[in-house]
Amino acid sequence: MRDTTGTEDLLRRHAPQVLGALVRRYGHFDTAEDAVQEALLAAARQWPEHGVPENPRGWLIRVASRRLTDALRSEEARRVREEKAAALAPRDPYTAEPPREDDTLSLLFLCCHPELTPPAQIALTLRAVGGLTTAEIARAYLVPEATMAQRISRAKAKVRGVRFGRPDNWAERLPAVLHTLYLIFNEGYTATSGPSLTRRELAGEAVRLTRAVHRLLPEVGEVAGLLALMLLTDARRAARTGPHGELVPLDEQDRERWDKAAIEEGVALVTRALSQGPAGPYQLRAAIAAVHDEAPSARATDWHEILGLYEVLVRLVPGPVERLNRAVAVAMVDGPRAGLAELDLVADELGEGHRPDAVRGHLLERAGEFTAARAAYESAAARTLSLPEQRYLRARAARLRPYRAPMPEDEPTTAPILHITERALWDAARERGVYEWSTRGRTLQEEGFIHCSTRAQLPRVAAFLYGSYDGPDDLVVLEVDPGRLGAPLKYEAPEPGGEEFPHIYGPIPVDAVVGVETWAG
Repeated sequence: MRDTTGTEDLLRRHAPQVLGALVRRYGHFDTAEDAVQEALLAAARQWPEHGVPENPRGWLIRVASRRLTDALRSEEARRVREEKAAALAPRDPYTAEPPREDDTLSLLFLCCHPELTPPAQIALTLRAVGGLTTAEIARAYLVPEATMAQRISRAKAKVRGVRFGRPDNWAERLPAVLHTLYLIFNEGYTATSGPSLTRRELAGEAVRLTRAVHRLLPEVGEVAGLLALMLLTDARRAARTGPHGELVPLDEQDRERWDKAAIEEGVALVTRALSQGPAGPYQLRAAIAAVHDEAPSARATDWHEILGLYEVLVRLVPGPVERLNRAVAVAMVDGPRAGLAELDLVADELGEGHRPDAVRGHLLERAGEFTAARAAYESAAARTLSLPEQRYLRARAARLRPYRAPMPEDEPTTAPILHITERALWDAARERGVYEWSTRGRTLQEEGFIHCSTRAQLPRVAAFLYGSYDGPDDLVVLEVDPGRLGAPLKYEAPEPGGEEFPHIYGPIPVDAVVGVETWAG
């Protein structure tokens, strides 16, 4: 079986370095980029079958050089260019001098030439430096692939003949460079298509390039902010997928698997950057990521601080993505319906992507509107080309099958429902005014609901959840009055056709608990 994944990663890593080497040696960026693409295609066909050469970069340089030389021969000044190409060509391309470390950076700034429009700068860099396909870039831009292909072609034509080297006017090109690196990282951290959730090589390349820019511009706060944002985000990578590659959302991740060293470095970077002057968008995004990463649990996340940071961010960058993220923060602070109202204000500006429906499904589920939530999840799954995201969204939809609204016939709708828990958890809830634990060891936020039972179900539920319990606290049974709940109460079976149990989709106010008794087993 061909190892196409390993070959693709290897080619993506070498592509910008090979292109930088060719442009430095020959010039003719547009022709060189075409030649490198042809070499990459040849490698993608040959390497999986015949094996990777000992010097992959040298192989690519040799093949691309031949393609470029052939192209130059066909131009009007054939003889002059042919002589120049022959003089510049290395005797043994396999042992050609490796591209200098800053060749990739020089290429990056060439792609962000000020004569190009910002969208053209970003598109060209994603293609030449990031190694993304035209289709992937088009999805990042939310435009048709043909439109993006024309944009890249025009950009290549505009930089034809531009001197290759490190520019003097860094500041002019820096915003587009940083945005480009951010998009490359995002594609690597959450791939827009394919069987894998991430593209580690692409995210790693974005971090590497951003580190290089930070070394050159250590006092620019937004460069430090972007590097911090990447590190703080990528620190969670190991916990984002399960054993079979399935997506694990942030609030369910095992935080022990997060990269503590990356978090420490990211927090130090953003703290220093924020102390040096007014905060820019990347610094604010990094500060938000730091709040998430420093929280010991999802439940302990300071959403009020996150919402405050988003308020500042949307004043600086009032784009639809920033406002969508703010809507999530609003929901976590003021409730799902407040978040849905914010989402309605921005949804039409987000194009055909899957995120608005995914967020809508999450908020509708939290609000207890399960039929609408299921439809939103299914719509989001149909809109994403990422297989892990499709599977996750469809699983969320599947668990929201239609519920039976009335209580069982032998249980009047006003009959109390019961919940068994540890006394220490109940005592802590009394101090806070709300109870937010579901089943043993899992919070309401982690489980999505609070598992309860009827009087008849209680002995079996207690035996299942606490049959081997030997903790220091007594177990108590909370008697909950459904009429005093502010959250939806629904009956749900763990499997189709199974016995249904009462689930409360939200916290239990302390005053809804009308009785507490010690459980003796």
